[in-house]
Amino acid sequence: MPSLFLTWVIKKNVYWDVWRYHLSQFKKEFIGIKSVSKDCKILNPKALHFNFNAKNNKLEAIARKPLKIRHQSLGSEIMYKLEAFTIHTNRVIYADYSRYKTLKFRKMKQRKWNENRLKAYNGSYFHFYQSLLKNTAYQDGFIIHQFKRIANPERPSEEEIKKAREIVTLSNTPINFSSKITQPKTSLDTALVVLKKVRLPKFKDYIYASNAPISDIITNKNGNYYLDFENNISVVYTKEKEEKGYILRNAFNKMRKAYPQSSSIISQMTPTPIDQKGILVRPLDVFYEGYWSYEKFANSLPLD
Repeated sequence: MPSLFLTWVIKKNVYWDVWRYHLSQFKKEFIGIKSVSKDCKILNPKALHFNFNAKNNKLEAIARKPLKIRHQSLGSEIMYKLEAFTIHTNRVIYADYSRYKTLKFRKMKQRKWNENRLKAYNGSYFHFYQSLLKNTAYQDGFIIHQFKRIANPERPSEEEIKKAREIVTLSNTPINFSSKITQPKTSLDTALVVLKKVRLPKFKDYIYASNAPISDIITNKNGNYYLDFENNISVVYTKEKEEKGYILRNAFNKMRKAYPQSSSIISQMTPTPIDQKGILVRPLDVFYEGYWSYEKFANSLPLD
């Protein structure tokens, strides 16, 4: 009996260690790591369950009941119904329904909440979409560029990388990965040159239309609005700089000068309907990169 009991305790501890690790991943990618995130708390995290597919490196989150979230900086209590949440291949996708309620307040606190809410709104994609609808994007501090994304010709293909890894694996000779190879003499040398280029970005972006006209980004057809642009767009918000956490968001990043907030909208399907409040009817028609991908749920506001 004692050994059986001990086995149960070990399994229980392992389960909670894994669950806590996935919860930390969920909080990072859902709540975010922006400075405002520290005041945004999930009050019932045990409602969350996680499924991790190690083969595909895919994490899914499921909530048995609505999440209760309190955002002290923005003065909100949120009932959040999580419909879907996935982290896969450096992309985060989630769908939800949420209901906001203002926390009890004193006048001084309400004033601070209003300031924080305005700061959260300014420069957000919601602000950008509303500016497009009003035709005031440039006056409001946004700059729009159109760009095309192509495969990086300097990076080896996936087939070349796979072959190089096979050669290195099958090699029986000691390998010095730090050695500089200018003239490859063997297939192993060639394989090492290929593998050193793996860290190069897979794609290169080329801006071909700076300060693009708003009419090239959003259209009105029979009273209905659509995001309707070629390729992808880069959006720079000039009235706010990047915060320190964004600059240092990756382990290898070094502190540098803060620039205006720059984001990209990567189109998955066009045209994309947008309602008169500035809300995408099909939000998964686009992906966000850059600063908007850094601004997670902790930066969100009620739709009104």
